[in-house]
Amino acid sequence: MREVMRIDFSPQAKAEFEDGEAYYERQVPGLGARFRTEVRQALLRMRHWPLAAPVERGDIRRMILSRFPYKLLYSVEPDCFFIIAVAHMHRAPDYWIDREPS
Repeated sequence: MREVMRIDFSPQAKAEFEDGEAYYERQVPGLGARFRTEVRQALLRMRHWPLAAPVERGDIRRMILSRFPYKLLYSVEPDCFFIIAVAHMHRAPDYWIDREPS
């Protein structure tokens, strides 16, 4: 049986996720929950196929959400997946580069 690696969010990525969820919920009730579900589905794909996502830069990979203009930027660490950013794809593209895995 394969061990399930944990997923750790940087504090900034956690805040970005929460901000995105709150924003969508303000726009249309229930849309924030759909955003959360979409992120969870992306995390499941990441767990099943961690190296399938294309490389964004160096060892950082990007998992693009299907229905929202966001991407999860992550690294595969020895003991976890580290989410560096939950990045909106129409904003400053490289703002997250100085973030390091924990």
